[in-house]
Order: sequence, then structure tokens, then C-alpha cells
Amino acid sequence: MRNEGELGTDLGSCCTATSAGSCKAHPNGAGLREGEAEPWQNTVVMNAMVKVEGLTYTWPQQQKPCLNGLNFSAEAGEKVFVVGASGSGKSTFLNLLAGILRPQRGRIFIGGTELNNLSARELDRFRARHIGLIFQQFNLIPYLDVATNIRLAVHFGAGNRLEDARVAALLEELQLDPALATRSASELSVGQQQRVAVARALVNQPRVIIADEPTSALDADSQDAFIQLLRKVSSDSGATVIFVSHDRRLSEHFDRVVELRALQSSGVGARDVAA
Repeated sequence: MRNEGELGTDLGSCCTATSAGSCKAHPNGAGLREGEAEPWQNTVVMNAMVKVEGLTYTWPQQQKPCLNGLNFSAEAGEKVFVVGASGSGKSTFLNLLAGILRPQRGRIFIGGTELNNLSARELDRFRARHIGLIFQQFNLIPYLDVATNIRLAVHFGAGNRLEDARVAALLEELQLDPALATRSASELSVGQQQRVAVARALVNQPRVIIADEPTSALDADSQDAFIQLLRKVSSDSGATVIFVSHDRRLSEHFDRVVELRALQSSGVGARDVAA
């Protein structure tokens, strides 16, 4: 594991998060019209899968920036642990990476596509297809069964039908009984909900997986088991993982550790993070 120098809002409430002003619960806010070209087909060639340049964001009614001049990059397939104290802007950072928030300054590239160049509708489509989100509270729709929760991500992403066999295979890969597919999300244990949330994040085979403290409700053994599982399934697919937490103990599972504060122009010092 490689360490770098030192470096609150939820990512959203819909099962596949949306940018401000649109919602995946409303079908007319996503998807391409017949014959319409994908907006990210013309991309910039770059080595990093995720590239952030000079990112600045200030919340409304606040004078001081939450994030100021932040620079960050992650290679394809890399597993990066971003650490920061509560209230340091970790979730805001992930909101911006996912295109849920728009920065006042700076540029964000995912797989060579600059998010600032996409309309809200294009950004929703791009997010659903290329970014897998794992929320702190999982954000499953409680009254829908497991299979439907997973299928929603496909509907808003590729738009294809997800066969029952694919749902079962995905659940088995995440060490869940395929029989759970017909149970409502509200009937699941916390650990089961967490794995269904991972299944939903992985089903479209995203380039990037963004995880916002998804282990905060688990005990230490369950945390370690979950991260090992996340590493395996993301390595199998080649996805880049950006995992944020305040719990430095988890950093040992990742390829690289960065301190959110040190990524910014206002960062104090640049000392190594203790693994």
C-alpha cells in the first residue's frame, strides 16, 4: 500500500443518484432518445481513470469553501482510500465526482469525459452507466424486492432487461442466497442490504465505484470481510474504487491512502498518513 500526504451530505436518496433538478424515479429524466448519440463518445485521452483539477465548491449561504483547489487522480483499477475527519467534505467530494453537484471552479474527468461538458440529462445517463455508487445508508427502496432494486440500476443505465439468471449469479458472487431476490429490501439484515447495494452498484459494470463510508454500521470483522469482497469483485471487473472514511484502520486494504485536506491548496502540511 502506498501512502500520500495528509490530505456532510449524503450522496442522494434515489437508488441511482441524480444531479440537482432531476430524479431517477421519473423516467423522462434519463435515457437517450432513439438515434441520439452518447454524449461521452468524444473523450479526452488521458492515463488516469479519474482526474480532478482545481476543484472548488462552496455550499449556498456559506462564505468559506468546503473544498478549495482540490487536485486528485486515480488510475484504472486502482483502489484508493480517502480519509478525513467528519465534516471535512468527504461526501461533498464524492457528490462532485459523481456529478451530483457541480463545482464552482475546476474540472472533473471520468474515463476521459469532462463532467462539466455534460448537460444534466447527459450526466444522469453517464453516471448510471459508468459510475457505481455505494451509499452509507445503502438507499435501497424498502418496499421493492431485491431483484427490482438491482434492475432499476440497469433500467436507468443501459436500459436493457436484466434476466433472472443474471440477478441470481450476481447475488451468488456476493455470497447471498439467490432466493433473496424475491424478498423486499426491508426484510433483509444490514449485512444483506449492504451486499445488495454492492450488486446494484456493480450490475452495469461501471468504470468507477464510489463508496461513501459503507462500513460505518458494521462491526470490525464484518467491515474487513466486506472490503475484501469489494476488492475482489472490483478487481474482477477492473473498476477503479474510491472509498472514503474517517476510520484509518480500514486503509490497510487499499492500494493508496490520501488525506483529503492535503489534496487542497489550503491543505496544512504534507506528512505521510499512518497506515
